[in-house]
Amino acid sequence: MEIIDWFSGNYIEIAGALAGILYVFLEIRQNPMLWPVGIITSGAYIIVFFTEKLYADMSLQFYYVVISFLGWNWWIKGKSMRKSMGKSESEWESGSGKNMKVKGTLQVSRLKARTGFVLAVISIAMFFVLWLALGRYTDSPVPAADSFITTLSVVATWMLARKIYEHWYLWIIVNFSMSALCIFRGLYPTLILYLVYAIMSFAGLKEWSKSLHGSEMK
Repeated sequence: MEIIDWFSGNYIEIAGALAGILYVFLEIRQNPMLWPVGIITSGAYIIVFFTEKLYADMSLQFYYVVISFLGWNWWIKGKSMRKSMGKSESEWESGSGKNMKVKGTLQVSRLKARTGFVLAVISIAMFFVLWLALGRYTDSPVPAADSFITTLSVVATWMLARKIYEHWYLWIIVNFSMSALCIFRGLYPTLILYLVYAIMSFAGLKEWSKSLHGSEMK
């Protein structure tokens, strides 16, 4: 009976966790359907994080919803441009279109030094602004940790939307940091989710490197 009561009291968090696992699986596979699944996941965690007073993480979910629509458009647009050139997915992957640079296509790429510098500056500024805001204007019990995780997640999600390979390194840091925070706050279904995320992040690094090396050989 206690188990049933626990599930009934945490069904939103559980649903969000399951959707989140599916999200990362689709991310590893570079499947554009990750974006609508991500929107569902974010909707669930807006409620969860608001209840737990993790306001920066809650706000992050709204950002996820917006960037999910953008990322969905960017990824689908790239795929549709391949079709408009009369090339199938297998033909592009085999390299038949290797000498054709089509505006709108989106492939896995490395982080450029200039972009990395800009993102680093934005990250530092965002962290201190969030930390100050949460510390002064909310009752968040962990303003520094909440701000750190939120900042890296914002940057990593933008990099994912642009298919930048190095975003996986940020997710590894975020996932382990969030796991520790979940233990502190007693969010055990979400803890399992982020531990799974951490493991899958390493799988994502390996899987995306295949696409990266393939594009560099073309």
